[in-house]
Amino acid sequence: MTRPKKCRCIDCIPEANYFKPRGIPLVDLVEVCLHLDELEALRLADYEGMYHEKAALRMNISRATFGRILNEARHKVAGAIINGNALKIESNKQNNGGNL
Repeated sequence: MTRPKKCRCIDCIPEANYFKPRGIPLVDLVEVCLHLDELEALRLADYEGMYHEKAALRMNISRATFGRILNEARHKVAGAIINGNALKIESNKQNNGGNL
């Protein structure tokens, strides 16, 4: 049995929650889901320029967990851009107890 997920503090709720290539109908696109904790990790590390240790404390998770979340987020975003996929931002259904 796995450990339950720790609540993750998320300070950023985006105004837009969907991005797609222009000129291609949504029905023709593969959809990639970026969870709010992944977006928050991207925001803290790449937009705010925080070091992983400080960003992990801000999200109330370990540095190693922060690194895994950030790597997954970067992989999803890069894949969506390179492959021309739609990017949907949504809450992590496994993390319903998280702080928003």
